Amino acid sequence: MSATFAELWNEIAPIGRVANGYERYALHEPELVLRDWFRNQAARRDMPVTDDGNGNLFAWWGGQWGHDAVLTGSHFDSVPHGGGYDGPLGIVSGFLAVDELRRRGHVPRRPIAVVAFVDEEGGRFGLPCLGSRLLTGAIEPETAAALTDREGITFGEALGATPAGRLPGLTSRIGALIELHIEQGRALEVPVGVASAIWPHGRWRFDFTGHGDHAGTTRMADRRDPMLTFAYTVLAANKEARLAGAHATMARVEAEPNATNAIPSLVRGWLDARAAETGTLDTLVEAVIKRAHDRAARDGVEVSVTNESFSAEVSFETSLAERISDLLGNAPILPTGAGHDAGVLSAHVPTAMLFVRNPTGVSHSPAEHAEEADCVEGIQSLARVLLDLT
Repeated sequence: MSATFAELWNEIAPIGRVANGYERYALHEPELVLRDWFRNQAARRDMPVTDDGNGNLFAWWGGQWGHDAVLTGSHFDSVPHGGGYDGPLGIVSGFLAVDELRRRGHVPRRPIAVVAFVDEEGGRFGLPCLGSRLLTGAIEPETAAALTDREGITFGEALGATPAGRLPGLTSRIGALIELHIEQGRALEVPVGVASAIWPHGRWRFDFTGHGDHAGTTRMADRRDPMLTFAYTVLAANKEARLAGAHATMARVEAEPNATNAIPSLVRGWLDARAAETGTLDTLVEAVIKRAHDRAARDGVEVSVTNESFSAEVSFETSLAERISDLLGNAPILPTGAGHDAGVLSAHVPTAMLFVRNPTGVSHSPAEHAEEADCVEGIQSLARVLLDLT
Protein backbone atom coordinates (compact mmCIF):
# COMPACT_ATOMS: atom_id res chain seq x y z
CA MET A 1 0.00 0.00 0.00
CA SER A 2 1.17 3.52 -0.75
CA ALA A 3 -0.44 6.48 1.02
CA THR A 4 0.53 10.06 1.72
CA PHE A 5 0.71 11.75 5.08
CA ALA A 6 -2.15 14.08 4.12
CA GLU A 7 -4.40 11.14 3.18
CA LEU A 8 -3.92 9.32 6.46
CA TRP A 9 -4.05 12.48 8.54
CA ASN A 10 -7.32 13.56 6.94
CA GLU A 11 -8.82 10.17 7.77
CA ILE A 12 -8.29 10.56 11.51
CA ALA A 13 -8.52 14.35 11.90
CA PRO A 14 -12.32 14.46 12.46
CA ILE A 15 -12.38 11.60 14.98
CA GLY A 16 -13.00 12.86 18.51
CA ARG A 17 -13.07 16.49 17.41
CA VAL A 18 -15.25 18.73 19.60
CA ALA A 19 -15.90 22.47 19.62
CA ASN A 20 -12.66 23.17 21.48
CA GLY A 21 -10.06 20.56 20.59
CA TYR A 22 -10.15 16.79 20.90
CA GLU A 23 -11.65 14.39 23.40
CA ARG A 24 -10.08 11.03 22.72
CA TYR A 25 -10.11 9.20 26.04
CA ALA A 26 -8.69 5.70 26.41
CA LEU A 27 -11.13 2.91 25.49
CA HIS A 28 -13.90 5.47 24.97
CA GLU A 29 -15.85 5.82 21.73
CA PRO A 30 -13.57 8.12 19.64
CA GLU A 31 -10.45 6.26 20.75
CA LEU A 32 -12.12 2.93 19.99
CA VAL A 33 -12.82 4.22 16.47
CA LEU A 34 -9.14 5.10 16.13
CA ARG A 35 -8.17 1.63 17.31
CA ASP A 36 -10.37 0.19 14.55
CA TRP A 37 -8.63 2.55 12.11
CA PHE A 38 -5.31 1.14 13.36
CA ARG A 39 -6.43 -2.42 12.66
CA ASN A 40 -7.67 -1.43 9.19
CA GLN A 41 -4.38 0.28 8.35
CA ALA A 42 -2.50 -2.81 9.49
CA ALA A 43 -4.76 -5.09 7.42
CA ARG A 44 -4.16 -2.98 4.32
CA ARG A 45 -0.45 -3.62 4.80
CA ASP A 46 -0.80 -7.32 5.68
CA MET A 47 0.50 -6.57 9.17
CA PRO A 48 -1.10 -8.88 11.77
CA VAL A 49 -2.31 -7.08 14.91
CA THR A 50 -1.84 -8.43 18.42
CA ASP A 51 -3.07 -7.12 21.77
CA ASP A 52 -0.80 -7.73 24.75
CA GLY A 53 -3.74 -8.11 27.12
CA ASN A 54 -3.17 -4.63 28.52
CA GLY A 55 -4.91 -2.73 25.72
CA ASN A 56 -1.72 -1.99 23.76
CA LEU A 57 -1.96 -2.80 20.03
CA PHE A 58 0.92 -4.01 17.85
CA ALA A 59 0.91 -4.24 14.04
CA TRP A 60 3.68 -6.58 12.90
CA TRP A 61 6.03 -6.62 9.94
CA GLY A 62 7.87 -9.85 10.57
CA GLY A 63 7.42 -12.50 13.24
CA GLN A 64 4.99 -11.57 15.99
CA TRP A 65 6.95 -11.05 19.20
CA GLY A 66 10.03 -12.44 17.56
CA HIS A 67 13.43 -11.90 19.10
CA ASP A 68 14.79 -8.34 19.33
CA ALA A 69 11.83 -6.55 17.73
CA VAL A 70 11.98 -2.82 17.01
CA LEU A 71 8.85 -0.93 18.03
CA THR A 72 7.70 2.46 16.81
CA GLY A 73 4.49 4.35 17.45
CA SER A 74 2.81 6.33 20.22
CA HIS A 75 -0.78 6.71 21.50
CA PHE A 76 -4.24 7.83 20.35
CA ASP A 77 -5.69 9.22 23.58
CA SER A 78 -5.70 12.93 24.40
CA VAL A 79 -6.00 15.23 27.36
CA PRO A 80 -9.39 16.95 27.69
CA HIS A 81 -9.76 19.39 24.78
CA GLY A 82 -6.25 18.55 23.63
CA GLY A 83 -4.53 18.81 20.28
CA GLY A 84 -4.59 16.39 17.39
CA TYR A 85 -0.87 15.71 16.99
CA ASP A 86 0.19 14.58 20.46
CA GLY A 87 0.28 10.82 20.07
CA PRO A 88 -1.43 10.08 16.74
CA LEU A 89 1.42 11.67 14.76
CA GLY A 90 3.73 8.91 15.95
CA ILE A 91 1.32 6.14 14.90
CA VAL A 92 0.58 7.61 11.47
CA SER A 93 4.31 8.15 10.95
CA GLY A 94 5.04 4.57 11.94
CA PHE A 95 2.77 3.13 9.25
CA LEU A 96 4.10 5.52 6.63
CA ALA A 97 7.70 4.73 7.57
CA VAL A 98 6.93 1.05 6.96
CA ASP A 99 5.50 2.04 3.56
CA GLU A 100 8.70 3.91 2.76
CA LEU A 101 10.93 0.98 3.72
CA ARG A 102 8.88 -1.39 1.60
CA ARG A 103 9.06 1.04 -1.32
CA ARG A 104 12.85 0.85 -1.00
CA GLY A 105 12.70 -2.94 -1.03
CA HIS A 106 13.97 -3.29 2.54
CA VAL A 107 13.66 -6.74 4.12
CA PRO A 108 14.10 -6.29 7.89
CA ARG A 109 16.27 -8.78 9.73
CA ARG A 110 14.41 -7.95 12.95
CA PRO A 111 10.62 -7.74 13.40
CA ILE A 112 9.16 -4.23 13.24
CA ALA A 113 5.93 -3.33 15.04
CA VAL A 114 3.85 -0.17 14.95
CA VAL A 115 2.44 0.21 18.46
CA ALA A 116 -0.53 2.11 19.88
CA PHE A 117 -0.15 2.37 23.66
CA VAL A 118 -3.29 2.74 25.77
CA ASP A 119 -3.99 5.73 28.07
CA GLU A 120 -0.65 7.51 27.77
CA GLU A 121 -2.13 10.81 28.95
CA GLY A 122 -3.97 9.35 31.93
CA GLY A 123 -6.89 11.55 30.93
CA ARG A 124 -9.47 8.86 31.67
CA PHE A 125 -8.07 6.66 34.43
CA GLY A 126 -5.73 9.17 36.08
CA LEU A 127 -2.40 7.37 35.67
CA PRO A 128 -0.23 8.44 32.73
CA CYS A 129 1.50 5.86 30.55
CA LEU A 130 -0.80 3.16 31.91
CA GLY A 131 -0.31 0.78 28.99
CA SER A 132 3.47 0.96 29.00
CA ARG A 133 3.56 0.69 32.80
CA LEU A 134 1.57 -2.53 32.55
CA LEU A 135 3.71 -3.88 29.71
CA THR A 136 6.89 -3.36 31.74
CA GLY A 137 5.49 -4.45 35.12
CA ALA A 138 5.69 -0.95 36.63
CA ILE A 139 2.15 -1.38 37.97
CA GLU A 140 0.37 -4.50 39.15
CA PRO A 141 -2.52 -5.67 36.92
CA GLU A 142 -4.98 -5.72 39.84
CA THR A 143 -4.07 -2.15 40.78
CA ALA A 144 -4.51 -0.97 37.20
CA ALA A 145 -7.80 -2.84 36.83
CA ALA A 146 -9.23 -0.97 39.84
CA LEU A 147 -8.44 2.53 38.52
CA THR A 148 -11.66 4.45 37.86
CA ASP A 149 -12.70 7.23 35.53
CA ARG A 150 -14.93 10.14 36.52
CA GLU A 151 -18.05 8.07 35.84
CA GLY A 152 -16.93 5.29 38.18
CA ILE A 153 -16.01 2.86 35.38
CA THR A 154 -12.88 0.88 36.14
CA PHE A 155 -10.06 0.26 33.71
CA GLY A 156 -10.73 -3.46 34.01
CA GLU A 157 -14.37 -2.94 33.02
CA ALA A 158 -13.41 -0.78 30.05
CA LEU A 159 -10.78 -3.32 28.98
CA GLY A 160 -13.13 -6.23 29.53
CA ALA A 161 -10.67 -8.17 31.69
CA THR A 162 -7.96 -7.88 34.30
CA PRO A 163 -4.84 -6.67 32.45
CA ALA A 164 -2.20 -9.28 31.61
CA GLY A 165 0.66 -7.26 33.09
CA ARG A 166 4.35 -7.50 32.26
CA LEU A 167 5.25 -9.04 28.92
CA PRO A 168 7.11 -12.34 29.47
CA GLY A 169 10.64 -12.16 28.07
CA LEU A 170 10.34 -8.40 27.63
CA THR A 171 14.03 -7.60 27.25
CA SER A 172 14.66 -10.34 24.69
CA ARG A 173 11.50 -9.71 22.71
CA ILE A 174 11.89 -5.91 22.45
CA GLY A 175 15.25 -4.75 21.16
CA ALA A 176 14.43 -1.03 20.85
CA LEU A 177 11.60 1.51 20.84
CA ILE A 178 11.73 4.60 18.63
CA GLU A 179 8.87 7.00 19.40
CA LEU A 180 8.19 9.93 17.09
CA HIS A 181 6.34 12.84 18.69
CA ILE A 182 5.53 16.45 18.07
CA GLU A 183 7.90 18.67 20.04
CA GLN A 184 6.07 20.10 23.05
CA GLY A 185 8.02 23.31 23.17
CA ARG A 186 9.71 25.70 20.78
CA ALA A 187 13.35 24.61 20.89
CA LEU A 188 13.67 23.14 17.39
CA GLU A 189 14.80 25.34 14.52
CA VAL A 190 14.98 22.41 12.10
CA PRO A 191 12.23 19.92 11.20
CA VAL A 192 13.45 16.98 13.31
CA GLY A 193 15.37 16.60 16.56
CA VAL A 194 16.33 13.80 18.96
CA ALA A 195 15.44 13.51 22.65
CA SER A 196 18.16 13.30 25.29
CA ALA A 197 16.15 13.09 28.50
CA ILE A 198 12.74 13.47 30.15
CA TRP A 199 12.41 15.56 33.30
CA PRO A 200 11.23 13.78 36.44
CA HIS A 201 7.58 14.60 37.04
CA GLY A 202 4.50 13.56 38.95
CA ARG A 203 0.95 14.29 40.03
CA TRP A 204 -0.16 15.04 43.58
CA ARG A 205 -3.80 15.26 44.72
CA PHE A 206 -4.60 17.84 47.41
CA ASP A 207 -7.81 17.33 49.40
CA PHE A 208 -8.85 20.50 51.24
CA THR A 209 -11.64 19.79 53.74
CA GLY A 210 -13.58 22.64 55.35
CA HIS A 211 -17.15 23.24 56.44
CA GLY A 212 -19.96 23.57 53.93
CA ASP A 213 -22.39 26.38 54.67
CA HIS A 214 -24.67 29.03 53.21
CA ALA A 215 -22.98 31.74 51.13
CA GLY A 216 -25.50 34.36 52.21
CA THR A 217 -25.86 33.74 55.92
CA THR A 218 -22.41 32.65 57.10
CA ARG A 219 -20.31 35.51 58.43
CA MET A 220 -16.91 35.91 56.77
CA ALA A 221 -15.22 35.53 60.15
CA ASP A 222 -16.97 32.20 60.79
CA ARG A 223 -16.09 30.52 57.52
CA ARG A 224 -13.86 27.47 57.03
CA ASP A 225 -13.65 27.76 53.28
CA PRO A 226 -11.34 25.23 51.57
CA MET A 227 -11.53 27.15 48.30
CA LEU A 228 -9.42 29.89 49.87
CA THR A 229 -6.75 27.38 50.84
CA PHE A 230 -6.83 25.87 47.37
CA ALA A 231 -6.51 29.30 45.73
CA TYR A 232 -3.55 30.16 47.93
CA THR A 233 -1.90 26.84 47.08
CA VAL A 234 -2.26 27.50 43.35
CA LEU A 235 -0.43 30.80 43.73
CA ALA A 236 2.16 29.25 46.04
CA ALA A 237 2.88 26.48 43.53
CA ASN A 238 3.40 29.06 40.79
CA LYS A 239 5.80 31.10 42.93
CA GLU A 240 7.80 28.13 44.20
CA ALA A 241 8.20 26.75 40.68
CA ARG A 242 9.48 30.07 39.36
CA LEU A 243 11.95 30.36 42.22
CA ALA A 244 13.21 26.81 41.57
CA GLY A 245 13.41 27.08 37.80
CA ALA A 246 10.88 24.25 37.61
CA HIS A 247 7.29 23.80 36.42
CA ALA A 248 4.15 23.56 38.57
CA THR A 249 0.56 23.55 37.37
CA MET A 250 -2.76 23.18 39.18
CA ALA A 251 -5.30 23.04 36.39
CA ARG A 252 -7.81 20.45 37.57
CA VAL A 253 -10.16 21.15 40.47
CA GLU A 254 -13.33 19.58 41.88
CA ALA A 255 -15.54 21.20 44.52
CA GLU A 256 -18.35 19.80 46.65
CA PRO A 257 -21.19 20.60 46.51
CA ASN A 258 -20.12 22.82 43.58
CA ALA A 259 -23.01 25.24 44.06
CA THR A 260 -22.86 28.99 43.43
CA ASN A 261 -24.53 29.91 46.72
CA ALA A 262 -22.78 27.39 48.98
CA ILE A 263 -19.40 27.46 50.69
CA PRO A 264 -17.72 24.21 49.62
CA SER A 265 -17.11 21.46 52.12
CA LEU A 266 -14.37 19.88 50.02
CA VAL A 267 -12.08 21.15 47.29
CA ARG A 268 -9.84 18.70 45.50
CA GLY A 269 -7.04 19.95 43.30
CA TRP A 270 -4.23 18.27 41.38
CA LEU A 271 -0.63 19.49 41.21
CA ASP A 272 1.45 18.60 38.16
CA ALA A 273 5.11 19.26 39.01
CA ARG A 274 8.24 18.83 36.87
CA ALA A 275 11.91 19.76 37.14
CA ALA A 276 15.20 19.05 35.43
CA GLU A 277 16.55 17.15 38.46
CA THR A 278 14.86 14.93 41.02
CA GLY A 279 16.24 16.93 43.94
CA THR A 280 14.74 20.13 42.58
CA LEU A 281 11.39 18.42 42.08
CA ASP A 282 11.39 17.03 45.63
CA THR A 283 12.20 20.45 47.07
CA LEU A 284 9.48 22.10 45.00
CA VAL A 285 6.74 19.67 46.03
CA GLU A 286 7.77 19.80 49.70
CA ALA A 287 7.60 23.60 49.60
CA VAL A 288 4.13 23.61 48.04
CA ILE A 289 2.82 21.07 50.57
CA LYS A 290 4.24 23.08 53.48
CA ARG A 291 2.64 26.29 52.27
CA ALA A 292 -0.69 24.50 51.79
CA HIS A 293 -0.59 23.21 55.37
CA ASP A 294 0.42 26.61 56.75
CA ARG A 295 -2.46 28.31 54.98
CA ALA A 296 -4.90 25.55 55.94
CA ALA A 297 -4.16 26.16 59.62
CA ARG A 298 -5.06 29.82 59.19
CA ASP A 299 -8.27 28.99 57.30
CA GLY A 300 -9.46 26.30 59.72
CA VAL A 301 -9.16 23.74 56.94
CA GLU A 302 -7.63 20.28 56.84
CA VAL A 303 -5.40 19.20 53.96
CA SER A 304 -4.16 15.79 52.87
CA VAL A 305 -1.84 15.08 49.94
CA THR A 306 -1.66 11.89 47.87
CA ASN A 307 1.02 11.18 45.28
CA GLU A 308 -0.95 9.61 42.45
CA SER A 309 1.94 9.10 40.04
CA PHE A 310 5.66 9.70 39.74
CA SER A 311 8.04 9.23 36.83
CA ALA A 312 11.73 9.34 37.58
CA GLU A 313 14.24 11.23 35.48
CA VAL A 314 14.87 9.47 32.18
CA SER A 315 18.09 9.68 30.24
CA PHE A 316 17.71 8.01 26.89
CA GLU A 317 20.58 5.76 25.84
CA THR A 318 23.26 8.29 24.86
CA SER A 319 24.92 6.12 22.25
CA LEU A 320 21.59 5.49 20.49
CA ALA A 321 20.63 9.17 20.55
CA GLU A 322 24.02 10.15 19.15
CA ARG A 323 23.83 7.41 16.51
CA ILE A 324 20.43 8.70 15.39
CA SER A 325 21.61 12.31 15.43
CA ASP A 326 24.56 11.42 13.18
CA LEU A 327 22.29 9.40 10.90
CA LEU A 328 20.03 12.44 10.48
CA GLY A 329 22.84 14.86 9.67
CA ASN A 330 23.70 16.02 13.20
CA ALA A 331 20.10 16.60 14.24
CA PRO A 332 19.92 18.57 17.50
CA ILE A 333 19.60 16.61 20.75
CA LEU A 334 17.36 18.21 23.37
CA PRO A 335 15.58 17.35 26.65
CA THR A 336 11.85 17.56 27.31
CA GLY A 337 9.64 18.21 30.30
CA ALA A 338 6.86 15.95 28.97
CA GLY A 339 6.39 12.30 29.85
CA HIS A 340 6.17 9.56 27.22
CA ASP A 341 5.78 5.80 26.92
CA ALA A 342 9.35 5.72 25.63
CA GLY A 343 10.43 7.01 29.02
CA VAL A 344 8.74 4.09 30.78
CA LEU A 345 10.32 1.50 28.48
CA SER A 346 13.76 3.13 28.74
CA ALA A 347 14.33 1.43 32.09
CA HIS A 348 14.17 -1.94 30.32
CA VAL A 349 15.18 -1.63 26.66
CA PRO A 350 17.07 0.89 24.49
CA THR A 351 14.72 3.74 23.57
CA ALA A 352 14.94 6.97 21.62
CA MET A 353 12.58 9.72 20.53
CA LEU A 354 12.33 11.86 17.42
CA PHE A 355 10.73 15.27 17.77
CA VAL A 356 8.95 17.01 14.89
CA ARG A 357 9.15 20.80 14.98
CA ASN A 358 6.27 22.66 16.62
CA PRO A 359 6.25 26.23 15.24
CA THR A 360 4.24 27.74 18.10
CA GLY A 361 5.45 25.51 20.94
CA VAL A 362 1.81 25.00 21.98
CA SER A 363 0.74 21.50 23.03
CA HIS A 364 -2.15 19.89 24.93
CA SER A 365 -4.27 22.52 23.21
CA PRO A 366 -6.32 22.81 20.01
CA ALA A 367 -3.60 25.19 18.76
CA GLU A 368 -1.08 22.33 18.67
CA HIS A 369 0.30 22.10 15.14
CA ALA A 370 3.09 20.86 12.92
CA GLU A 371 3.60 21.80 9.28
CA GLU A 372 2.89 19.02 6.78
CA ALA A 373 6.39 19.34 5.28
CA ASP A 374 7.94 18.82 8.73
CA CYS A 375 5.71 15.79 9.36
CA VAL A 376 6.83 14.28 6.06
CA GLU A 377 10.45 14.94 7.03
CA GLY A 378 9.74 13.21 10.33
CA ILE A 379 8.47 10.14 8.48
CA GLN A 380 11.56 10.07 6.27
CA SER A 381 13.78 10.43 9.34
CA LEU A 382 11.95 7.63 11.14
CA ALA A 383 12.33 5.42 8.06
CA ARG A 384 16.09 6.07 8.02
CA VAL A 385 16.35 5.14 11.69
CA LEU A 386 14.33 1.93 11.24
CA LEU A 387 16.38 1.03 8.18
CA ASP A 388 19.57 1.45 10.20
CA LEU A 389 18.26 -0.61 13.14
CA THR A 390 16.72 -3.46 11.17
